[in-house]
Amino acid sequence: MRNGTISKATIGRLPLYLQFIRTVKTEMVSSATVARHLGLGEVQVRKDLASVCPAGMPKIGYPTERLLNDLEAVLGMKQTVPAVVVGAGKLGRALMAYDGFREYGLEIAAAFDACPSDAFHEKKPVLTMEQMPGWCREHDVHIGILTVPAVAAQEVADQMVNSGITAILSFASAPIRVPAAVTVKHENIALSLACLKIAASMADQTTEED
Repeated sequence: MRNGTISKATIGRLPLYLQFIRTVKTEMVSSATVARHLGLGEVQVRKDLASVCPAGMPKIGYPTERLLNDLEAVLGMKQTVPAVVVGAGKLGRALMAYDGFREYGLEIAAAFDACPSDAFHEKKPVLTMEQMPGWCREHDVHIGILTVPAVAAQEVADQMVNSGITAILSFASAPIRVPAAVTVKHENIALSLACLKIAASMADQTTEED
């Protein structure tokens, strides 16, 4: 892995590269192959991979195993870290039950909810919001998944930040404000589906015109 800072934009694409590289069966893989399979620009892919792995060879590509190891190292997958779900409703409980996070070096360790007795989970603790600061600090948790309604999103986000959470994946439909040192990624499922609806409609119109 190269030394130096990797941009946030590049880091955002690294999981895509990792997911694809894990499927490659050949000893070598080129940036052109990665770009073609992922629908990305070859120049961008070449720059991204070069920032992660120094083993690339012009016109040949990268040793697949080396590239895979470097991607996993940059993304912190050599060591599993804990994360918490805040808001243990249907979505929150579904995320708690999902085992796929372990493949990316994460494990949901607990959840917090305003009414934990109504959000029981058989394998992981569901605790009160008041317990969040102490529990997160005791277990060195810095990653949180926000799954509360929009009306409560900002207040809960503030509680997460005050509990030491420095990276938030938010499923709330409202934006949240956090300090500059805290990273937030929004996942609005309804908005994504609306975009897909428009794309499907445009594709249907194109087909009719043809």
